[in-house]
Amino acid sequence: MPPKRRYRGPADAIRIGHPHRPLQDLYYELMRGSWRWLVSMFAIVYVSTNLLFATLYWLDPMAVEIEGGLSFADAFFFSVQTLSTIGYGALSPASVYSDVLVTIESMVGILGVAVGTGIIFTKFARTRAGVMFSDKVVINVRNEKPCLMLRVANARGNEVVEAEIRVSILLTETTMEGVTMRRVVDLGLLRNNSPVFSLSWTVMHVIDETSPLFGMSLQGLFDERSIVIVTLTGIDNTFSETVHARTIFTMEDVRLGERFVDVIDFEGEQLRIDLRAFHDTEPDPMWPEGLHDQTFFSPEPAKFLPNSAG
Repeated sequence: MPPKRRYRGPADAIRIGHPHRPLQDLYYELMRGSWRWLVSMFAIVYVSTNLLFATLYWLDPMAVEIEGGLSFADAFFFSVQTLSTIGYGALSPASVYSDVLVTIESMVGILGVAVGTGIIFTKFARTRAGVMFSDKVVINVRNEKPCLMLRVANARGNEVVEAEIRVSILLTETTMEGVTMRRVVDLGLLRNNSPVFSLSWTVMHVIDETSPLFGMSLQGLFDERSIVIVTLTGIDNTFSETVHARTIFTMEDVRLGERFVDVIDFEGEQLRIDLRAFHDTEPDPMWPEGLHDQTFFSPEPAKFLPNSAG
């Protein structure tokens, strides 16, 4: 098997010359980041703001009414009380300078709470699809034809109605003029929609004469750095909102001559799905013996020709 590559699709591409405007895209960055990153950013901004105002208070020893003189720690905790509008009463502004600072800081605190609450609520309330994708793609024999398969599961257990899935592959194409370009090509599926998606869904693409993969080798796709892009959309029955999920497979994730193990059976009269084996595969007994990844798919059912191009 070729060495592992870290390339995981267009999202990981290195962008050169792109104007980086973090303040203009701040909301996007906050919504896109993880919860840990978001909380860390709020903590850094909160502490930094208090340090800034504490320094401004500390510049005037008479800014805050306190016995024994104003220390930087006193100024910092006075800033915390002002910014958060707690106001215990033990510390209070004692000059026009500190009154102005308190006015400005309280306004900053009110705006900060409003913005922080809005971002956290939006991020918390955002509808997400509880969709699991298999961690690999398999190619095996189905109805005497090679078939590319992947598996999707609704891990949440609710209903996603009018679910639709799309599978595409990124291929390198050379035009008649000799121009090479990367192009996304859709793979036709045996079934690309489901009226109700609640358990597991095995997505299948038959590699026949109409398939973009027909006559290609896995090694050739690997050399081209081809990727398989999978997107799923549907309406979440709980929230009545459109949800979507997507994943990307590289050629390292493709398993030739394997099939997914069955995860759905019955326990008495009740249907059961075992997600512990969701990613597991097993050898396909119908796969031609001795076949490896240096192959072209042949027009003959379940037959393959050696890749003489190497």
